[in-house]
Amino acid sequence: MKKLARLALATLSCVAALLPLQSNAQNGYPNKPIRVIVPFAAGSTTDIIARAIADKMGASLGQPLVVDNRGGASGTIGQAAVATAAPDGYTLMIHSSSHTVSPSTFAKLPFDTAGDFAGITPISSLSNVLVIAPSKNIKTLGELLATARAKPGSLNFASAGQGSATHLNAEKFKMAANIQATNIPFKGSAEAVTEVIAGRVDYYFSPVAPVIGQIKSGQLLALAVGSPRRSSALPDVPTTTEAGVPGSEFNFWIGMMAPAKTPRDIVNRLHDEVVKALASPDVKERFAKLGADAWTLKPEQFDAYIKNEITSNATLVKAAGLQPQ
Repeated sequence: MKKLARLALATLSCVAALLPLQSNAQNGYPNKPIRVIVPFAAGSTTDIIARAIADKMGASLGQPLVVDNRGGASGTIGQAAVATAAPDGYTLMIHSSSHTVSPSTFAKLPFDTAGDFAGITPISSLSNVLVIAPSKNIKTLGELLATARAKPGSLNFASAGQGSATHLNAEKFKMAANIQATNIPFKGSAEAVTEVIAGRVDYYFSPVAPVIGQIKSGQLLALAVGSPRRSSALPDVPTTTEAGVPGSEFNFWIGMMAPAKTPRDIVNRLHDEVVKALASPDVKERFAKLGADAWTLKPEQFDAYIKNEITSNATLVKAAGLQPQ
């Protein structure tokens, strides 16, 4: 009998060893708060979107998603913190398309942008809108291009920092339009908007949210949006492609990622929770005020998208003559 019992126990042990280990998701994930690192300061567009999604997901998952702002070094400090975190689903990152720019704008990074992260899904696509002061007497994108071509090099444009999404959007537009213009970098969007309104800088590809009020009040004119599609917040404003500059579209996005090797069922669970959160009326309302459109991809599609964008942004950075820091 003892021999039979030992044999049965050994058989059960072998069977158990062959069975796939239960993941955290099957084992009651999440059972503690989840940290969401945002590599920018509180109050930024990325932070606002992150908090809207985190609040809704926390209510659904039964555990809070705690936003941890880790700003600095163009987002790379926060990226490094996520890349080295345990891949257990309890450290996530909500970042912008700047994630795919850093490999080209930094000579050396303490992480592999393509290999050290697992894409969960994009959350939103946002438009940058090309704004100009009425005092410039330029009312259409065609008139701006005519001015730039009549006096090559006479125009300048604002950006929220070298290598930022606002900068790369403007550089892609400039190359597609075959015009010359000089980048004037500022510390952030607020300063850039102030200088454009004052007429000291000619134009700016601004995120929609910081300038929607000035557009409505007439302090700024919206000539076009740089995104592939029109902005839901400015439905009457054409894209730069529609306005006559094909190949100028720039997709500014915000998305959720986890450390590489995070269990696939956790990644899929988080993807589904983001999709669910985006469908809620209050999140839709908050996004509308930001000029943000919900946008999702399956995790494997997001991984492929990120890899492709790293390559395309490297080409853009090189063509723009930007030197890695």
